[in-house]
Amino acid sequence: MTHIINSLDEISHHYDALFVDLWGCVHNGIVAYTAAVEALIEYRKNGGKVVLVTNSPKPRIGVEKQLLHFNVPKICYDTVATSGDSARVAMFTGVVGKKIFFIGEPRDQLFFEPISIIKSPIKIEQVSIQNAEGIVCTGPFDGSADPSVNKEDFLFGINKSMKFLCANPDIVVDRGEVRQWCAGALAKMYTEMGGESLYFGKPHNAIYDLARMRLAELGTPIDSKKILAIGDGIGTDIKGANSQEIDSLFVTGGLAAKETQTSYSPNPEALEKYITKQKVQCTYSIGYLR
Repeated sequence: MTHIINSLDEISHHYDALFVDLWGCVHNGIVAYTAAVEALIEYRKNGGKVVLVTNSPKPRIGVEKQLLHFNVPKICYDTVATSGDSARVAMFTGVVGKKIFFIGEPRDQLFFEPISIIKSPIKIEQVSIQNAEGIVCTGPFDGSADPSVNKEDFLFGINKSMKFLCANPDIVVDRGEVRQWCAGALAKMYTEMGGESLYFGKPHNAIYDLARMRLAELGTPIDSKKILAIGDGIGTDIKGANSQEIDSLFVTGGLAAKETQTSYSPNPEALEKYITKQKVQCTYSIGYLR
C-alpha cells in the first residue's frame, strides 16, 4: 500500500537526490507548475541534488532551452538526463545502421548532432524508408494522428528486418489540455506487427545509467537507497524506479488524474485500485508535486 503525502518536504529529508520527471510533474508542456518549482528549489537549498530524468527525445541542451521557455528556472535543478541522449549514444554506435529512416518533427534534428560521450561516432545518413537500414523515431510526424498512419512504412521495415530505435518510450503526453501520441506508441505498434523495437527511456535501464552518470558528475556518489524517483507515469517513472530498486513518489494528478480521482489529493480507494490493476508499487503518492 502506498503512503499518500501532501508535500515533498514531508519525506525529502530521507533522500540525498531526486530523479524527477518533467512533463506532468514540473510543467504541462506549456508552462511550469509554480508549486513544483518552489518545492525543488527548497529541496536544493537544503543540500539535495535534483536530476531531471525525462523521456524527451531532445538532447540535454534542447531540454534546458525548452525549460526556460516554460519558465522552469535553472535554480530548481542540477542536471538533466534525457532518453534522447541515451538513444543518441546507441545510434552513434551503429545499433540501427548508418542509413536511417527518421520519424519525427523537423525541430528534432538536434537529435543528430554529435554527442561527447561517443568519441568515434559513425556517420548517420537520413534516407527514405526504401533505402534505410533502420528506423529512428523521436515522435510522430503529427502527434494528433493515429499511429496506424505509419502501417505501410512499418510493414516495409519489418520485411527488411529493420530495428526501430525509440527515443521516447512514452505512449501519450498531455500538452496543456490536449493529449498527443508519443514515439512509444509507434514503437509498440511496430513490435506488435512483428518488428524489433529498442527503447532507451524510462522504464528501461539505459536512461538510469545516464542519470547516475550525470549525478556522479556533480560530486559525491549517492547510494540508491538515498534516491527518490518522482513521476506521473505508472508504467514508466514508477515501473522504472521499481526495476532500479529505488523509492518512488507517484504524482497522481498527471496522466492518471481521472483514474485516481485526483483533485488536491488522490482518492485513496481509487488510487489503490489503480495501482493494483497496474501491478506496480509506489512508495509514496501525491496529488501534485508541491
